[in-house]
Amino acid sequence: MPENQTAIPFWKRKSLEEMTPAELESLCDGCGWCCLYRIEDEESGVVLTTAVACRLLDLKTCRCKDYPNRFEKVSTCVRITPETARTYTWLPETCAYRRLALGKDLPDWHPLITGDPRSVHRAGASALGRAISELGVDLDDLENYILTEE
Repeated sequence: MPENQTAIPFWKRKSLEEMTPAELESLCDGCGWCCLYRIEDEESGVVLTTAVACRLLDLKTCRCKDYPNRFEKVSTCVRITPETARTYTWLPETCAYRRLALGKDLPDWHPLITGDPRSVHRAGASALGRAISELGVDLDDLENYILTEE
């Protein structure tokens, strides 16, 4: 690779498919939105996000409490891949995976740019302070917890 290419961040010079697993993982900004329950409106087909979070989401950090074992512990845990980044239209517009899949750049507040994992929270782009744990919530009543667009 030419020397000048190494100065270009990997997310600007590689497609999602070309990224290593570690590079893909590093795109996660820790917003927590993909850890919230969603329901589909039967009439419109629109996917609505609720404030109810997976029991593994740490509500104070928006990080998974058992990230290495999340898929074994939570059968509905969302797996973000290059393909799902293109098909999960419910991912927020701020999501790095979705942005890159759409040919956009990372937002200025993204932790890969700022070097600070809390920058996503300061930017107001996370579920911090908006989510509640699924523990104690009747999951049959998720429609009572739908988040409105801000």
